[in-house]
Amino acid sequence: MPPPDARTDASTASTDAGTEPATAAATDGEDTLDLRLPDELVALITDSGEHTSLLTHGAPAVPGSPGTTEALENPEDPPPLGRAAAPAPAPAPAATADPVRGALLDHIATWGPVTTGPGVFQLVPVRLERDLRLISRWMNDPAVAAFWELAGPASVTEAHLLPQLEGDGRSVPCLGVLDGTPMSYWEIYRADLDPLARHYPARPHDTGIHLLVGQVSDRGRGLGSTLLRATADLVLDHRPSCARVVAEPDLRNTPSVSAFLSGGFRFAAEVDLPDKRAALMIRDRALRAVL
Repeated sequence: MPPPDARTDASTASTDAGTEPATAAATDGEDTLDLRLPDELVALITDSGEHTSLLTHGAPAVPGSPGTTEALENPEDPPPLGRAAAPAPAPAPAATADPVRGALLDHIATWGPVTTGPGVFQLVPVRLERDLRLISRWMNDPAVAAFWELAGPASVTEAHLLPQLEGDGRSVPCLGVLDGTPMSYWEIYRADLDPLARHYPARPHDTGIHLLVGQVSDRGRGLGSTLLRATADLVLDHRPSCARVVAEPDLRNTPSVSAFLSGGFRFAAEVDLPDKRAALMIRDRALRAVL
């Protein structure tokens, strides 16, 4: 579906986790000793617990260090590509990820970077306070606005992002970061749980992609195709239940359709959606080594 349809409006099934009955503790008073630990030992155990907590949850980030929020600060004009390669920002540690919201898409934040011809690429889940200004600026590019229809003040983009950020995790907005520079916007979503599923024969765990390349200088040189292939392969590598990655670019958007074809997707059908006629593009797990 077009970007607005990536918002959540369908219910998902919950899973029930079985639990083992707890083993009863001994309650016989004759087998219980009234022990009192020395105050020094109690203090030692308490101090040790504090250090264990730091090791488990991670020490506070040092400003300016890799992986901190400053690594993705959005300047008014992001530095151009072609500079010396730098590692992409590290995702949040898995220990801090929301295990419920991340489950529907197998925890994108933990997928990590991948090396491509143009450089090291990584999907970094959007944080509104950090990324809104940059994404809104991209949405106001006339070439982008013609198909995303999100031009206007930042509040327009914010209204598009919030349902995804506050939803159940079936659609995850991400920045595409290449050699440390944010240069594209992506939405990875559960196509089988999206309104799109009403318009094509969806299969369980079908995963959809929306993409825009933000920098004008990055368009028209094959970069989109390379990153589409890399992202589809990331999905298939990290989502073992997913057999197909799908997309539905506007049929009029010839450069986008061409990029999907060059990126390993096949044209499956023309689909009439509520606000556009789309090209249904599919990248099959079974054909990924061929296309």
